[in-house]
Amino acid sequence: MAYMRLGELLVSQGLITNEELERALADQALSHRRLGRELVEAGALGEGELMEALAEQLGIGWIDLTVTSVPPEAAAALPRGIAVRHSVAPVSAGEGELALAMADPLDFTALEEAAAASGRRVVPLAAVPGAVEKLIFELYGGEDAARARDCAGGGEESPVPWLVDSIIERALGEGASDLHFEPRAGGLVVRMRVEGELRHLMTLPTELQGQVISRLKVMGGMDTAERRGPQDGRGDILFRGRRVDLRFSTLPTMYGEKAAVRLLDAGAQPLTAGAIGLAGEDLRRFRALLRGGGGMVLIVGPTGAGKSTTMYAMLRELSSPEVNIVTLEDPVEYGVEGVNQSQVTGLAGMTFAGGLRSILRQDPDVIALGEIRDGDTAGVALRAAITGRLVLSTMHTGDALSAVERLRDLGAEPYLIAEALRGVIAQRLARRICPYCRESYTPSPEEAEALGIRWTPELVFYRGRGCPECRHSGLRGRTAIFEILTVDGALRRAISESRHRQEAEGEAGRGRLTTLLSGARNLVLGGVISAGEAVRALGLGESVLRSDADGEV
Repeated sequence: MAYMRLGELLVSQGLITNEELERALADQALSHRRLGRELVEAGALGEGELMEALAEQLGIGWIDLTVTSVPPEAAAALPRGIAVRHSVAPVSAGEGELALAMADPLDFTALEEAAAASGRRVVPLAAVPGAVEKLIFELYGGEDAARARDCAGGGEESPVPWLVDSIIERALGEGASDLHFEPRAGGLVVRMRVEGELRHLMTLPTELQGQVISRLKVMGGMDTAERRGPQDGRGDILFRGRRVDLRFSTLPTMYGEKAAVRLLDAGAQPLTAGAIGLAGEDLRRFRALLRGGGGMVLIVGPTGAGKSTTMYAMLRELSSPEVNIVTLEDPVEYGVEGVNQSQVTGLAGMTFAGGLRSILRQDPDVIALGEIRDGDTAGVALRAAITGRLVLSTMHTGDALSAVERLRDLGAEPYLIAEALRGVIAQRLARRICPYCRESYTPSPEEAEALGIRWTPELVFYRGRGCPECRHSGLRGRTAIFEILTVDGALRRAISESRHRQEAEGEAGRGRLTTLLSGARNLVLGGVISAGEAVRALGLGESVLRSDADGEV
């Protein structure tokens, strides 16, 4: 087979179009990145597809590490330093030969160092970078845990700091939002939250528990001697050239101190309205809420529903040289160009309510509050909204109309809520079907009925088959399901008069409300999420189904 350039090979295999290749080449001229990386970053190509194509172009092998079992003893064939430095991992070591999974099969320095260190002929295998990093951690993480245990109490320098750093870097590489270090009877269990789900990472020996928790406390600037009460701290770490903020929390438990670490990638860009899943009528309603002067717009949902991400998308939409935007957050998760961002500290009156009063003296056009937690904050925010400012904030409620009830529970007067409230966005997060292995199928009548969709033989749903891109889960990434309520006219009167909730729902349903359930249906029928994921995200029996809603608004 004649040698083909990578772009030509990808086009010939039907993996990308000529137009996508031309755009990537134009972008490459500015970024100076490799063409394959440019295509992956643009979403035109999957990591696995790129590595398979590179393997074919270079005439080397390709390995899917998500389905390959690598024996732990393979780590003995290659020093950890070389593996970490070059992002390579030994897969097998035979007589005179070392099979090496490589995130960059063009890294000839790595090949030379691996051959010299192992004393074997190296056989390169192209592999997805994230899978290589995961394998490195699995092969060498246990080794350092054992070394740390052996060094405990001795004079030799303990590798615990490197072990903790590697755990955090592994979590960041997996896209985790949180890390949990949980003391149990059998050891210190380490778990990470990825796309909303907790995944087991490793279990460290009980002998290392104290050292690991102490290391986390040092990183967070906390008191290492205090073990009887909870503590909070913050720090940062460099990861792939970007600064990542770390928020630490410790809590005493019956087996010792538990630690949680929130991972905030300060270098990442906040998502746009389109990137969080807003499209069509939802996007039109979203933008309409941000236009036309003052009022309050609330984003509601349970913890982990992506409320803060939606607020950042709003701030990006609103940011301009003509608008003075001031935020009060706890904590500041992302920096937004052109926005004055401040953080709740609890010191010198810098609470949500106290900070908001100070913000009102800063001549703001738009105020964004991280959360409305108490009646004092709610009252000040509502009064700010009726004076011509646009006030954005979040609350923990199940659906859009429940936000009205929550404001009343906090002591806000119905007439003030009715006058100030412009709209409410309720949301849930759902895992997307992997676009690389998505397949269509005819659902059962029960699947359709669960979402209130009339079943016919022609009805088509979608699911992920499982592939290397999604680690054979059939899921890749997340999107939001939205319920957008616009407050106007008759609905405003219903809120002001504290009418029965069912009456308010009737007013809201007259063109002013797109429900979570209808949003989920659209995503299922559009092949974005599966029926099972929609049911899981909405939760059976939740108020979102609202078959027997009761109460006053």
